[in-house]
Amino acid sequence: MTAFVIRRLMQSVVVVFVMSVVVFFGVNVVGDPVDMLISPDATQEEIEAVIRSFGLDRPVWEQYLRVLGGALTGDLGRSYIFGTSAMPLILERMPATLELAFGAMLLSIVFGIPLGLWAGLRPDALSSRMIMSGSILGFSLPTFWVGLMLIMLFAVMLGWLPSTGRGPTAEFLGIESSLFTLEGWRYVFLPALNLALLNISLVIRLTRAGTREALHMDYIKFARAKGLSERRIIGLHLLKNIMIPVVTVLGLEFGSLIAFSVVTETIFAWPGMGKLLIDSIQQLDRPVIVAYLIIIVLFFVIINLVVDIIYSLLDPRVRLGGPQA
Repeated sequence: MTAFVIRRLMQSVVVVFVMSVVVFFGVNVVGDPVDMLISPDATQEEIEAVIRSFGLDRPVWEQYLRVLGGALTGDLGRSYIFGTSAMPLILERMPATLELAFGAMLLSIVFGIPLGLWAGLRPDALSSRMIMSGSILGFSLPTFWVGLMLIMLFAVMLGWLPSTGRGPTAEFLGIESSLFTLEGWRYVFLPALNLALLNISLVIRLTRAGTREALHMDYIKFARAKGLSERRIIGLHLLKNIMIPVVTVLGLEFGSLIAFSVVTETIFAWPGMGKLLIDSIQQLDRPVIVAYLIIIVLFFVIINLVVDIIYSLLDPRVRLGGPQA
């Protein structure tokens, strides 16, 4: 296990380095941030002074080496627009995005697995057909339209839930989050549901397919022959075996929830990293864009590592760091 973790961490360094090169040079060929920083009436001397102050007069490779050197100490550059370091700026918005991702993942598990299990155990029932038909809508409907409809229904027409913003926070075990308050959940529920719809549909279909396949396996037949109750068979034998692909997909999707929550955060005015990224792209704030994408790569690397470890715990045939059977 230790050798596997060390090997994956070494691979992660290479991935992050390559990603930083691609992102930095890609961002630097798009637009000129100086146009966003100065007045249209600025003189040539003022323009040159701004360019020198941000180091934009240096060659691109020299700018990258400066960012790379700063990254070793946790400094990924200074925001052109906000005038502060890009890393604390992103870390300040990160808890809101993580709340949204955790809320969406929780909804995906709470709704997706039971509904998929029901549809797999009773494939011919009317309720199962309705569940599978509903899952198609989750794949088909665009996120921005669903978000607007949720706001229209629950916030405007019914008035049950707030439409925008982040709720009050509370501290638990040294962690401050709006998920620890009931009022905070009222604010997070709509954007989390909007973000989770695709994953709920995906989990339903994965769970149903795994259930239909597992019901015909020998270990289920032997468990029934031994006289075990149906609840024990489903909870102990069937559910554990069908969770292997579900956990893998949920782990990968969790990274996607963090990285691609931009549309949802924009619609619900959620003060997260996605909203910050949109604002930074519009204003060509290069340090914030580069820092955001590097952090997202680190998230994906860590999540993939955790998923591999959980996979080995669920499936005893998998041995990390050793010869594969």
